[in-house]
Amino acid sequence: MDTVEHPPTEWDEQAQVRAAQQDPRAFGVLYERHVDRIYSYVYHRVGNVHDAEDLTSRVFFRAMAHIDRYVDRGYPFSAWLYRIAHNLIANWHRDKGRRPVISLEDVVVSSQPEEHPERIAQETAERQLLTEAAMTLDPVRRELLMLKFNEGLSNAEIGQVLGRSEGAIKSLYHRTLLQLRRELEKKGIQIDVDL
Repeated sequence: MDTVEHPPTEWDEQAQVRAAQQDPRAFGVLYERHVDRIYSYVYHRVGNVHDAEDLTSRVFFRAMAHIDRYVDRGYPFSAWLYRIAHNLIANWHRDKGRRPVISLEDVVVSSQPEEHPERIAQETAERQLLTEAAMTLDPVRRELLMLKFNEGLSNAEIGQVLGRSEGAIKSLYHRTLLQLRRELEKKGIQIDVDL
């Protein structure tokens, strides 16, 4: 009786990377898996759809062109993609001759019938104050917060993207939260966060 090999049931990203290193057509699976998160990251860094689409396509073009140079260092493949995106965005900002700015979307409030308008208004005001406090941070700290909270990356993955050690990211994250706390306290807002 012939044995039939079944594909692994769990996503094996490194196997897919190895396949893409052998056959560029296999890169499409990696693209489909990561394009939405990379686009979101790029969009929040450049602030407009046209440039975000252009830069996202350049990220994946560069990744595909250099997939043979990718080495598994124990981080997810996405950390390598974020690093490429980070570098392209830095070049884009430098070429544009302007400071990196994170685009802030207008807050869309969708009210459920059981929600009270006062609570929605308070949450919106608090979110606005937090956004204003975050905008006082330098671009690296804003990017750290975006990678941590918007993209859900670990400290090790953020370190890979920003070219720093995991310990340096932990320290920077702690100092960033302290700075945010001070900024909010200047506005009369006390926050209870264990740092």
